Amino acid sequence: MRAALADEPGVAPRLADDAMAVVSELVTNAVVHAGTDVEVEWWLEETGAFTVEVCDRHPSRAPRDPLGGEAPYDAVEYGRGLRLVATLAESWGVTYRVGAKTVWARLPPGGVGEPDGPAPGAALAVAEELAPQPLRAGGEGEWLGRGALSFLAEASDLLAGQLDETLVTALTGQLIVPRLADWCAVWLEDEASARGGAGGGPARVWHTCEGLVEELHRTLEKEPPAPREGLRSGPEPYPWPGDALGPRGAEGTALAYRLIAGGRPLGTLVIGRCGPAAFPDEVTGLVEDLGRRVALAIGAARQYARQATISAVLQRGLLPGAVAQIPGMSSALVYEPCDKGGPSGDFYDLFPAGDGRWCFAIGDVQGKGPEAAVVIGLARPWLRLLAREGYRVADVLDRLNQLLLDDATEAADAAARALVAAGGRPVATGDGPQTRFLSLLYGELTPHAGGVRCTLASAGHPLPLVLCPDGTVRTAARPQTLLGVIEDETYTSETLDLRPGDSLLCVTDGVTERRSGSRQFDDGDGLARALSGCAGLNAELIAETIRGLVHDFGGGQPEDDLALLVLQAE
Repeated sequence: MRAALADEPGVAPRLADDAMAVVSELVTNAVVHAGTDVEVEWWLEETGAFTVEVCDRHPSRAPRDPLGGEAPYDAVEYGRGLRLVATLAESWGVTYRVGAKTVWARLPPGGVGEPDGPAPGAALAVAEELAPQPLRAGGEGEWLGRGALSFLAEASDLLAGQLDETLVTALTGQLIVPRLADWCAVWLEDEASARGGAGGGPARVWHTCEGLVEELHRTLEKEPPAPREGLRSGPEPYPWPGDALGPRGAEGTALAYRLIAGGRPLGTLVIGRCGPAAFPDEVTGLVEDLGRRVALAIGAARQYARQATISAVLQRGLLPGAVAQIPGMSSALVYEPCDKGGPSGDFYDLFPAGDGRWCFAIGDVQGKGPEAAVVIGLARPWLRLLAREGYRVADVLDRLNQLLLDDATEAADAAARALVAAGGRPVATGDGPQTRFLSLLYGELTPHAGGVRCTLASAGHPLPLVLCPDGTVRTAARPQTLLGVIEDETYTSETLDLRPGDSLLCVTDGVTERRSGSRQFDDGDGLARALSGCAGLNAELIAETIRGLVHDFGGGQPEDDLALLVLQAE
């Protein structure tokens, strides 16, 4: 960078020195505190100002200034921190993005100081003058005046994106220590303890000196915040844990803030500052504002955790506990819900139906979450019941179609009655959109001496494919209407023989409609071409090969659930 600046005409020597110091400090800060790969980008503006951006891949670790209070690191190679950057830069800040964090700084043309004044020494020498000065010795009021709002904005953005309360508490300490306090601790309350204050020890403890964290944690375990009446957030005085802070911490001030969101206490935040000086009002107010944001983030993370638990329980209840083993056949299943909006809309089943028959199903309900769970909760048990009662494939689809329509009508009638009871205007049954429908591929398997006889039907579902040992691929059914859409729809089935070595591939649209830009995986019979390359593989290898090709095609995170079932005659 210095060589490049030397080649630029008109760049003042002091600007080159300042630029070197700022880039060095930002890169060092990212390497030490983020611990990820670092990208550096810098440029000269037309005005002569110098701008640099240093990007790392750890957005949950905020930049740290080890000179705010007692430094956790004493080694010279860790640099002079962000205070040097703030001194040399005209403006600087932090931008948080998904999966990355960028610290940027803009240096004025000519560097620090008056252009016609005496030239200072090298910028690194300025750090030696800055280092002995603690943050609160003159610099705190200025920072609070100009930086508090941006600090809260950055903290809000950072906390709002977290869905894990453990990470929220970790970020809280990084935001407060050492900028606003020498140490802090967070107690979390569960539903049972919320009425009586924080019980037990703190969930997390931070101190500017890492060597004191363990002892401070042990001391704070003995002094949980006392319960208070009402829902006042604070601050309230907290006993000073002097014995845990060494000689420099013999006296100080500690304050407790109740973390409250949605009218419920979620925990307590305690901050401490060593020395005789109390916290200024600007700091106590800023921490109270930050505490509200922390509480909201913890509440959101807990709500997400509850929803995730409910979704996981529902998902387990909607899928079979085990896939049946079929004589004369091997099977392989890939099931990957994308975990958006509750339980997956994809489902599968493979079960014995009696009289030497086995049945399989793979389906996709419109939507996700509770609505999808309702439809799957109806469809899968009825499939098993109808199959075991001896109904054939087409008859099963006929009855399941009518069941979904009847259930939707009853739901609409109940909603209309509730609306009238509440004083609303009655609506005609059936006026609203039909939402309880699904696509389904359903089949019956009957092993025999020469292979397996397969009778199947597709109701609005991606058509199954048969792979022969020589690599040829053919479609095994014809398209028909979705279930739960048309009254008195009549479905038909088709029968084929799977000979030894033949494989039947059944998928949901998470496979066929996997996107890469404007293209889909099944464009130009892409699934059939992928399957033809699996000739000679067993069922498990076919399933894993198709899964891998689908993932490689789309890249990134899938936007839809993915399910595929391979049945191979032996």
